[in-house]
Amino acid sequence: MSKNGKKLLLLKPRGFCAGVVRAIDIVRIALETFGAPIYVRREIVHNRYVVDDLTSKGAIFVNEIDEVPEGARVIYSAHGVAPEVRTNSKSRKLRVIDATCPLVTKVHVEAVKFAKQGYSLLLIGHRDHEEVVGTLGEAPTVTQIVGSPEEVEHITVPDPDKVAYITQTTLSLDEAGQIISALKKKFPNIHEPAAQDICYATENRQVAVKQVAGDTDLLLVVGSENSSNSNRLVEVARNLGRASHLIDCFDDIKHEWLAGVQTVSLTAGASAPEVLVKEVVEFLANEGFTDVEEIEVMPENVRFGLPAEIVQAIAAAPAVRN
Repeated sequence: MSKNGKKLLLLKPRGFCAGVVRAIDIVRIALETFGAPIYVRREIVHNRYVVDDLTSKGAIFVNEIDEVPEGARVIYSAHGVAPEVRTNSKSRKLRVIDATCPLVTKVHVEAVKFAKQGYSLLLIGHRDHEEVVGTLGEAPTVTQIVGSPEEVEHITVPDPDKVAYITQTTLSLDEAGQIISALKKKFPNIHEPAAQDICYATENRQVAVKQVAGDTDLLLVVGSENSSNSNRLVEVARNLGRASHLIDCFDDIKHEWLAGVQTVSLTAGASAPEVLVKEVVEFLANEGFTDVEEIEVMPENVRFGLPAEIVQAIAAAPAVRN
């Protein structure tokens, strides 16, 4: 126990999820196996530290496929892409490695299935998020994006009995739940996914925040501003009446946030590396928060396999480099 009674609750699980680990590994292995440059469409995951680190190793991040030289290797980010991106890549003879998170791919498959079965599709999510843009592209003519319960009132479909919904994987459970309730009220026969679309890591980190909310004065979430799941963790805490802030690193912490605070809880979004968490722990220790307790809500043992292109490249190395 620290002499001043200041305590730090370090939440677990936190940080990298299986999809993020897989995506980063794909870029790293591609660079090691094929050599730089390796092009990556959009940020491989939404974290500035990760992107900067991979850039320093030879990755070149681009916004659109048109920026990739014809015939070059390109990696799709963990957030997935619309079919038109795949078509454009093929026309440019690009050598594609797909780092889309398997849980995002699951949602894409659901979108295609529902569309083929003649459903009007309601995609619950944030309109401008890359994952939503990619999913929308699977069935754009039958899909509407729903971002709030209020928007449900204005939805019109050809057949109210032939409606299905899917969700972005990184939403707040509470946020998605409210929209789903509104949809079920308006469309009593709405069809839902066979399994929840919100990913296990997003849910686990939110559950951890809820568990300690009653015992904390301040929640700090390590994650970049464009990380959806990180922002949702801040929202969960604030909705429970707790002060909470999103920080890219320890430099973002303002001393006034700590004034009068006795207990800080610390977590990290699914795309934030542990090294940044450790730096925050060190910063807080210098501020008197030396009594550190790790709170593990549930274990996470999920692992995703690498795509065939990477597995084959590893097997063929070093001859594969060209």
